[in-house]
Amino acid sequence: MVAEPGGPDDQKPQSDEARSAFSQPAGVGRSAPPPDDDHPTSEFSLPSGLTPEPQGPAPGSGSGSVSGSDTIGSAFAPPRTYDARNSPPAFTPAHGIPMIRLTKEAPWQDRMRTMLRMPVADRPAPEPVQKHDDAGPAVPRVLDLTLRIGELLLAGGEGAEDVEAAMFAVTRSYGLDRCEPTVTFTLLSISHQPSLVEDPVTASRTVRRRGTDYTRLAAVFRLIDDITTEEGEVSLEEAYRRLAEIRRNRHPYPGWVLTLAAGGLAGAASVLVGGGPLVFLIAALGAMLGDRLAWLCAGRGLPEFYQFVVAAMPPAAMGVALTLTHWSDVRPSAVITGGLFALLPGRALVAGVQDGLTGYYITASARLLEVMYFFIAIVAGVLLALYGGLQLGAELDPEARLISHDRPVVQILASMVLTLAFAILLQQERSTVLAVTLNGGVAWVIYGAMARTGGLSPVAATAAAAGLVGLFGQLFSRYRYTSSLPFITAAIGPLLPGSATYFGLLGVAQNELDRGLASLSTAVATALAIAIGVNLGSEISRLFMRVPGAVGGANRRAAKRTRGF
Repeated sequence: MVAEPGGPDDQKPQSDEARSAFSQPAGVGRSAPPPDDDHPTSEFSLPSGLTPEPQGPAPGSGSGSVSGSDTIGSAFAPPRTYDARNSPPAFTPAHGIPMIRLTKEAPWQDRMRTMLRMPVADRPAPEPVQKHDDAGPAVPRVLDLTLRIGELLLAGGEGAEDVEAAMFAVTRSYGLDRCEPTVTFTLLSISHQPSLVEDPVTASRTVRRRGTDYTRLAAVFRLIDDITTEEGEVSLEEAYRRLAEIRRNRHPYPGWVLTLAAGGLAGAASVLVGGGPLVFLIAALGAMLGDRLAWLCAGRGLPEFYQFVVAAMPPAAMGVALTLTHWSDVRPSAVITGGLFALLPGRALVAGVQDGLTGYYITASARLLEVMYFFIAIVAGVLLALYGGLQLGAELDPEARLISHDRPVVQILASMVLTLAFAILLQQERSTVLAVTLNGGVAWVIYGAMARTGGLSPVAATAAAAGLVGLFGQLFSRYRYTSSLPFITAAIGPLLPGSATYFGLLGVAQNELDRGLASLSTAVATALAIAIGVNLGSEISRLFMRVPGAVGGANRRAAKRTRGF
């Protein structure tokens, strides 16, 4: 069909830019309409010729019929059989939906540990225990208070999981949901996300100084317990005031008492390995001299590594001096071993292994590295004294380890004195000293019955005794609603591998590396047995206790996040 002259087509430009590249050229007729397949429709539309059946009135609506066009709605609309009052759950896990009641029917450590070991999607909404105004909790202040509490716990030697549980308890008690605390060896952080459409709020705090004061640790636990309980009301201002008082509190024991406790610990340890009254006095004198030298170095700002080197030298030097005087009724090995007992870092070792067993591998690696540095410092200090003694002609007998242990009553009393002195060095509350002293005596009885009387392996006997210490310590802590560390750390003092460490160092000093390394390997195995036994005893105590607040017999979740594959 050709356009007429003067028509509308004559007014259009004749260039190629004036028409689409896909338009039909002039003189070509229109093609047939495309088939129906080229015009797809919705998959949910009704085909032509089909009339939908009329539906009855919807529940709760008036009478009348509904047209077919009205039934085609959004894909997200609920079905007509949906009842808002009896709505089914959107998702039900295979193990059921857990229910945690944040009441004081169980220690807050167990309640918060259960929450931490649950996936984030399964955690129930927090039930605020502490009141706040209508505007909601002051998020920055709550996070800052949480970090300060976590700092005191981590600096006091508490395990990483217990620190996270404490931080989690504080935030949930003040009504903050979707909080995730993170604990490493020197850094604490916590993140709070108000909602899915708001930016998260993150705060962090660095732990620069660590000190052992179990009295302060117990005070922090009491503060957390008051915050998480429903009976008392602790506002943010009150919590800050109590936290400042805890920081300002003086240590329960003066410096001279700590020095005497170090001497008593070394003397009691020397009696455990066969020493007498004279050995007790000499070992105590060497340990007190080393403690004072370490305090002097600390006042001068020397790192803790060199403080351990200096503290390890006086007991070893006194043992060498006794060898040079040729006193037949004095065992120099007992004097040196007692001094080593006062320096071995049992607290850091137990905390490091506990963090590793509960899945906090970064913190565990840092703690165990700290233990390794302390152990190297002790080795350096003792070896310096032993090398000096060998140059002076001292004859240190490696066979001195073959001594008879036929004084069970004396050794039980010595183990209790050692535990008492260790508890004072850890700055424990006076109300807990008696319990931990009895716990240490029971641990030595179990060890002596299995290793000395039963003839079992010393490492296995140590692990069994440490497991009993962990079990009793966990029960004591549940009775008093406090940390288990004050009831455990001092009680493992009699089990520390002081004699194995000394004879290993003596073998290295005398160029008998095979014998020395074998003895040091025994010391390391004993230390690991202590740490694993303590953790196992604590977990066994929780194994037979009901999950706090869980309904339907829910299983206790494991501490490890993955299975390793």
